[in-house]
Amino acid sequence: MDMRPCSVAGMFYPAEPRHLEQLLETFFRKRAPGITSRGIVSPHAGYVYSGETGACAFSTIPPDFDGTFLVIGPSHRGYMTSASAVPWETPLGVVDVDTEFIDAMDIEIDEASHRSEHSIEVQMPIIKYRFPRARAAPILMGEQTYEAAESLAEHLLQAIEHTKRDVRIVASSDFSHYVPDEVARRQDLYAIDALKTLDIPEFYRRLQETHATVCGYGPIATMCMACRSLGATRGELLRYTTSGDVTEDFNQVVGYAAIAVV
Repeated sequence: MDMRPCSVAGMFYPAEPRHLEQLLETFFRKRAPGITSRGIVSPHAGYVYSGETGACAFSTIPPDFDGTFLVIGPSHRGYMTSASAVPWETPLGVVDVDTEFIDAMDIEIDEASHRSEHSIEVQMPIIKYRFPRARAAPILMGEQTYEAAESLAEHLLQAIEHTKRDVRIVASSDFSHYVPDEVARRQDLYAIDALKTLDIPEFYRRLQETHATVCGYGPIATMCMACRSLGATRGELLRYTTSGDVTEDFNQVVGYAAIAVV
């Protein structure tokens, strides 16, 4: 059977299953936001930098969730938007893919584009650990314009309507890259503030105004648009950190946010 193998195990997260389980157990033990989300923003850096922030976002989804995670990650290598339709390997076991949902989305399937991209892969061990009965629909987003986000959100909504699946949408994104900590916090929190009311045009405007280097702004916009159509009314920032919190080097940091859309 074809399978998408681990690409960054041992680099972004532990490859040894017991070590990975212990790390994730530590992350989730600390997190109890007390809200239930329809969609989340979760970072995709190495777990040592952003794993606890990611767990904070996933903690807003009940651990007995057994539906389908729509995991949207940005393409860091310039590939076009596509889905993956094969199971995904993790050190904790395989995450099955909801092939009926993939078919209903009616977007291109391109396994080669997904092969070495980490933005979706980093979310998969968390899903397997926390939601062992859930399936996934991995979606790599190439063009990230407002129009592209609108279009992708429409494809997601038509698939939800067709399949009647219970879904949660994960936008995989880090925030500002390699800027001073104070700049990252100022730019990122300014952009995130627009998500409190799911104002996506304003989110794009603020990113353009500040030139913030958010790598997954398209997945964030897509998730918010789709969740709003499904009844969500607001976004809530649960946690914001930077790599400087770990490295203590605040001159060149990457920002990470856990955001719940409810």
